[in-house]
Amino acid sequence: MGKIFEALQKAEEENIQAPPAETIAAISPDNTVLNDQLVCYFQSNSIVSEQFRKLRTYLLMPNLGTKPKTILITSAFSGEGKSLIAINLAITIAMELQSHALLMDCDLRNPSLSRWFGVDKAKGLSDYLLGNADLPDLIIKTGIDKLSLLTGGSSQENPVELIGSKKMESLVDELKSRYSDRHIILDSSPVLATTEPHVLYKMVDCILLVVRAGATPRGSVQQAIKFLGKEKIIGVILNDMNFKSAALRSRYFGTSQYYPCYGNDKNIKSQSIGSRLSSIFKKE
Repeated sequence: MGKIFEALQKAEEENIQAPPAETIAAISPDNTVLNDQLVCYFQSNSIVSEQFRKLRTYLLMPNLGTKPKTILITSAFSGEGKSLIAINLAITIAMELQSHALLMDCDLRNPSLSRWFGVDKAKGLSDYLLGNADLPDLIIKTGIDKLSLLTGGSSQENPVELIGSKKMESLVDELKSRYSDRHIILDSSPVLATTEPHVLYKMVDCILLVVRAGATPRGSVQQAIKFLGKEKIIGVILNDMNFKSAALRSRYFGTSQYYPCYGNDKNIKSQSIGSRLSSIFKKE
């Protein structure tokens, strides 16, 4: 437990020294590269970002009872945008005044979160579970205030034993209990293709299931919910909606006068709301 505490403390320090170049050259927050599809950071005033704030409010509002500390993000199949949903939700939680977020890549078959933050070669969760690295050296403080990252590490062909290990269970329990203001977002592999989401089910407080509009068959969604069980699934996120007209978009979001032209924030080139909405959540 002491090492986990040390790792969390290290991630929150203002000045983190980068490790030797032969290990992880890009672990310093000054060197992390934030991909511009992280809409909640680069386009914080957009319609899309507002939907993530609504999701955050739903997750963290008091009348739900105990606030969930560990949130599992998964989908029926790959390519439904679950990783981008996990990242943007974590960013939104970190931007809340009273909350910190730790983003964990638990998709050890195809770890992808490191790419979005420009730390492709970083060791991570698989290395820790295999005993090849200590946790204090793995938690990365990103360039976003109050957001830390634990990458997936080296890809594993059959990682279910690692994910289902006592070491993994102890890690999640410790991360959950150490701080009252920290929320852990776990990006998992797909439900119907792998066993890991079912293993992680018992370790987390709640589950969000990502469904890609016009792509995920209804029967597959029902099968995924049946496989996981309904008890911890608190919501389904409909991703990549294609609004064919401004009138249809207004039916869901109302007037656009509250939002600046999508693409004006943080030096991103200006584009129409419709075109950016159709491109922001593509396949992983």
